[in-house]
Amino acid sequence: MSHEPLLIQTARIIDPSRGIDAVGDLLLCDGNIGAVGHILADDLPQTCETIDARGLVACPGFIDIHCHLREPGYEHKETIATGTRAAARGGFTTLCAMPNTQPAIDNASVVEWVQRKAASEGVVRVLPVGCISKGRHGRELAEMEELAEAGVVAFTDDGSPVQDATLMRLALSYSRDLDRPITEHCQDLHLSGHGVMNGGWTAMRLGLAGIPAAAEEVMAARDIALARLTGGRLHLAHVSTAGTVELVRRAKDEGLRVTAEVCPHHLVLTDNWVMGGDSHSIPSIQYYDTHTKVYPPLRETHDAEALLEGLVDGTIDCIATDHAPHDFAAKMCTYDDAEFGISVLETALGSLMNLVQTGAVDLPLLVDRLTLGPARVLGQGLERHATLSPGSPADITLIDPEREWVVDTAEFASKGNTPFQGAAFKGKVVGTFVGGEVRYREEDLQGCV
Repeated sequence: MSHEPLLIQTARIIDPSRGIDAVGDLLLCDGNIGAVGHILADDLPQTCETIDARGLVACPGFIDIHCHLREPGYEHKETIATGTRAAARGGFTTLCAMPNTQPAIDNASVVEWVQRKAASEGVVRVLPVGCISKGRHGRELAEMEELAEAGVVAFTDDGSPVQDATLMRLALSYSRDLDRPITEHCQDLHLSGHGVMNGGWTAMRLGLAGIPAAAEEVMAARDIALARLTGGRLHLAHVSTAGTVELVRRAKDEGLRVTAEVCPHHLVLTDNWVMGGDSHSIPSIQYYDTHTKVYPPLRETHDAEALLEGLVDGTIDCIATDHAPHDFAAKMCTYDDAEFGISVLETALGSLMNLVQTGAVDLPLLVDRLTLGPARVLGQGLERHATLSPGSPADITLIDPEREWVVDTAEFASKGNTPFQGAAFKGKVVGTFVGGEVRYREEDLQGCV
């Protein structure tokens, strides 16, 4: 592809990597950031396209360290092509693809297949995540060194939590040597049982089997203890309870190599959404909305408040989507029978901007947790994709913080569903650039071709 010079002019530039929050210009040249600040006309290349970015925010492209692209094996739910287009619409320029595919990403050949598919059909950067165990069966370690050499950036059996503590201990030991995190879906299967939503008042009201917070917290405590024992790199996926936040806080105070992520839906939704958002409402068609069925489940208000506090104070390192799209049939059934998971990439920013508008989070911090935070969790040089410093790759997201829009899944690039269907948001991604190339733009983005 060609990389014609491009000037993004008079934007509010937010770059957490350098502590920048100021109005200025960005010059993109040869796929990289050429210059940042007030750029004079005499300093521009002879041929240079210009985007009028007044009123817009320009920041590093979002990095999602936890999403499900479903390919290979489950192309009826999502593909690398549809998932990466959804990512571009949501401002994400780098995705880490989880390995619960068919076949699972547990050997170098599958890693290479994903890489080739992403190169030919993806519109944003895709980094495969490898399995902890062969086939994600939790019985025998995958060839982790082979996977690392093939290019995986982390290891996980996400969706199939590692129940065997000895296996987890070995994996964490390898993570120390390979310098790649073990991303753990914390869930004690004996405690979660056949639960389908958060264990609490709402579950009892609806007559649904509940998943107690302890199912997550017991496993988180075990894995933190194993991280202490091995010195390994432990990353806790989609933290959802107040108790887990406190466990991570204590681990960090102790100096352990423990990091954590939170999903947008766990920050802004609660289990009341399973019954239409109001636990005291008259039963209606909104009850048992299968689009709210996720794992870990939507928790209670005090959990969401603790997650937000942890995000602000740095206990939680980053925001990850856990984008987990499903086909129509997987959700058009009873709540008990529906699959866990929702499509998140295209609604992530819109749902989070309410936290900015209410003053719960400032925009630079939110950008940090979507860019620099995940880059630091993974390491391996990914920080160069989370900065607007000259010479770095021109991965850029443009945001209109005042744009109002309504979620309509009919317009999604993703094949998946969302509980936000029909919701009105304020704040939208209007342009996404990967290596200086336009991968998504709103039609009214001036000067962008």
